[in-house]
Amino acid sequence: MKSRKSGVLLHITSLPNTWGIGDLGPSAYQFVDFLHSSKQKLWQVLPLGPTSFFGSPYAPYSAFAGNPYLISPELLVREKLLTEADLDLLLYDPESGKRRLLGLAYENYLRSNQSLIKAQYQAFCHANAFWLPDYALFMALKYYFSGASWTSWPEDIAQRHPEALAYWRHKLAQAIEREQFIQFLFYYQWQQLKNYAHKKQITLIGDLPLFVAHDSADVWARPELFALDQQGMPTAVAGVPPDYFSETGQLWGNPVYNWDIHRQEGFCWWIRRCVTLLKLVDLVRIDHFRGLQAYWHVPYGQPDAINGEWKLSPGNELLAALKSQLGYLPFIAEDLGFIDAAVINLRDRWQLPGMRVLQFAFEALQPNTHSPHEHIPNCVVYTGTHDNDTTVGWFTSATPEVRDYVCRYLGTSGSDIAWDMIRAALASPAHLAVIPLQDILSLDSNARMNTPGTSHGNWRWRYTADQLNAAVAQRLCELTELYGR
Repeated sequence: MKSRKSGVLLHITSLPNTWGIGDLGPSAYQFVDFLHSSKQKLWQVLPLGPTSFFGSPYAPYSAFAGNPYLISPELLVREKLLTEADLDLLLYDPESGKRRLLGLAYENYLRSNQSLIKAQYQAFCHANAFWLPDYALFMALKYYFSGASWTSWPEDIAQRHPEALAYWRHKLAQAIEREQFIQFLFYYQWQQLKNYAHKKQITLIGDLPLFVAHDSADVWARPELFALDQQGMPTAVAGVPPDYFSETGQLWGNPVYNWDIHRQEGFCWWIRRCVTLLKLVDLVRIDHFRGLQAYWHVPYGQPDAINGEWKLSPGNELLAALKSQLGYLPFIAEDLGFIDAAVINLRDRWQLPGMRVLQFAFEALQPNTHSPHEHIPNCVVYTGTHDNDTTVGWFTSATPEVRDYVCRYLGTSGSDIAWDMIRAALASPAHLAVIPLQDILSLDSNARMNTPGTSHGNWRWRYTADQLNAAVAQRLCELTELYGR
């Protein structure tokens, strides 16, 4: 029988930090210590890729690269790649200051004779040669062309003509090398954090967006893997039909896959993507898992996602290829939204745990698969996800009927609703329970991480160091032990 475990959902950017967003520095290690002291065994994060202006981790510039803004300047000082005085660059403009600091760290690396770091960097470049050079060139070009999408670059480099590739690789050689070194720094710092988490018996859960952004190194480097026209524009994009979150559906804008090519290549790109992510984390949540059975195909140019259609995906073949390569399937299926029997059959055929969200247990005013008494052991229970309001915010804005149902079901007055829901999650038969930190801190809607269908005001929440105190850890510890997690 699998052991019962619980943990916390918290993205790296939500860690407290003097220099803007959270990063892989001291506060990340302090958070691992909090998890350990409160008897938690899981830390779930959002996707780790480099983000665009809007900051969504679900539309990164690469399915393989790490977000440079998560690199800790303080740890670079410890590695003697920066000095304390260099950190002043971050005081007035954390974002551009971070870029300048990373460039300075690269210059200091070139001037140094740190043979160990140089050897590790060369090994990193060799191990990631299947994606790193294309990504580094893509980012160097993106900065050269002032952030413009690759489809608006000069046609010869947008279409990757060999002579253009050679020209730009020569012209931007130093910028390319710098981008590669920055990726090394991310992976190096992450590996240190992962090792520390493992010493504290913490399992890391990552997140794999099913689709990739159109303006990404992945689509530019391997356009044949996606449904594009001759100019590189999508012929169709992904989304979901109208649902709980939106009356017009969600039009994500990601290009859909050319599954025939993936199949012909034995799903090599997917295998490499998963193997790379599993170097960083122990388990992977597959976002929008239902898209592996069928995806919502919307012709490019539609104003919303209403006029789409379901098209089949080769999920069985892909999962078979991954299991053959990995030997096992360390995945959690995000099976929320419109789920039919075919999606359930795909999930269950490969014995993947699905998700149960307690907020969804009560809104229909009747028992459903999200209700705690309906949970099965092979699932992961959440009070809410990064797409939900916080439990306090959700309960406050719920209808009187929903609030009454919640209180009757949980046997509570609702005055401490976040912890009532945490208790229900930890008591669930589900093998794994994951609680957003906002609920552990009983925070209201101001701490919401993301509102689906909106592009502004998301991904910005951070907790403060004083909020994660010994009393909170003790309370979580007591409930965790009480319910055998």
